[in-house]
Amino acid sequence: MVISVSKCEDTCRIDAVVTMDAKGQIVLPKDLREKASIKPNEKLALVACEKNGEVCCITMVKADRLVGAVTKALGPLLKPITEQEV
Repeated sequence: MVISVSKCEDTCRIDAVVTMDAKGQIVLPKDLREKASIKPNEKLALVACEKNGEVCCITMVKADRLVGAVTKALGPLLKPITEQEV
């Protein structure tokens, strides 16, 4: 199943190249945080894609958008189950 997390344009580009430090931390550049409206303490979900058993791509999605997409996709499927009497 493919879940669409937002209606992004068809434009993908490299906005920044970051380095991970020895603790595994990265810093998102200020201009990127501002363009993406990412606020301090905001939760980001990391979505990994695999090819041949190896992670080849990692994407960050605002957690609140991911929750909305999952709810929208699974809600209709789960509705009959959640409406059953116990």
